[in-house]
Amino acid sequence: QADEAWEKQLSRVQIKTDDEDARTIFYTALYHTMTAPSVFCDVNGQYRGADLQVHEGQFTNYTTFSLWDTYRAAHPLMTILHPEMLADIGETFVNIYQQQGKLPVWHLMGNETNCMIGNPGVPVLADLVLKGFIADKRGAYEAMKASAMLDERGMASLKRNNYVAFDEDPENETVAKTLEYALADACIAQVAKSLGEKKDYQYFLHRSQSYRNVFDKESGFMRGRLKDGSWLAPFDPYEWGGPYCEGNAWHYNWSVFHDVQGLINLYGSDEAFTAKIDSVFTVPNVIRPGTYGGMIHEMKEMELAGMGQYAHGNQPIQHMIYLYSYAGQPWKTQYLSLIHISEPTRRSYI
Repeated sequence: QADEAWEKQLSRVQIKTDDEDARTIFYTALYHTMTAPSVFCDVNGQYRGADLQVHEGQFTNYTTFSLWDTYRAAHPLMTILHPEMLADIGETFVNIYQQQGKLPVWHLMGNETNCMIGNPGVPVLADLVLKGFIADKRGAYEAMKASAMLDERGMASLKRNNYVAFDEDPENETVAKTLEYALADACIAQVAKSLGEKKDYQYFLHRSQSYRNVFDKESGFMRGRLKDGSWLAPFDPYEWGGPYCEGNAWHYNWSVFHDVQGLINLYGSDEAFTAKIDSVFTVPNVIRPGTYGGMIHEMKEMELAGMGQYAHGNQPIQHMIYLYSYAGQPWKTQYLSLIHISEPTRRSYI
């Protein structure tokens, strides 16, 4: 029965290939996209909420929302492969907000861990609202807006400076937070626009441009900044940690998902932008642990890959190769997206 259940789920996507290794890799990866979120309620609809109280609802409650890891691709994929789950996931999100005062950041066993950074629940819920999976759009919007107006996790500094200042956040990772909040704010702006909330739309659209305030044109990198406006120094683009989260300046240059043209404009031209992406693969495969003080697995994986500063095994840079398409060089995206497929299959695609 378990085999039949998984066969049904994996058959939602069918591929045609004579390359058995490619088939195995594909369906293993597809299986991994379905291991979370997890059902977190009993057969009678009862579940323990984020407020530690027992609730009962006429929906399926979920948990295991590793959102910083999954909002980029896994959740959008669910809107294609598992649309029947999305209304319940949306209701779960709104209930979590009502029970803990904010959308989930990283929920495990119904509890908020506050692991990782930003407001990663916002892009997921906004996507569901804008694609028509949420009935109570106003309730979802309230949850997104309230979560973005808190003073925790660097947001107070963001509201003061229009970037998270390195010397105002003891947890650091301030460049990464600024970029993550900018994306979430852009998502809120789009939902506000769809609901006719013009004032909120303008406010969050303005905040979504905060990524520009941590871009240093002289170095060509997103850099840590102090509350007085000066750049954090000394600056080493190869150093992990500090103002970055699970990465360095080479990785966080690209975390402007919501305004790629704006990011291109910071570099001055399509040519300068694609040349910067090219350099990620050609600079030395140097790793300096920095303030983390040791080797974390993402660093080791990047070192073993030997592709300069490209770290496909880590979230902040996984989308980078697709940015070539925005700047007129889609063939580089096509080649790099197939680089790990066996040579016969790659030739057939090309």
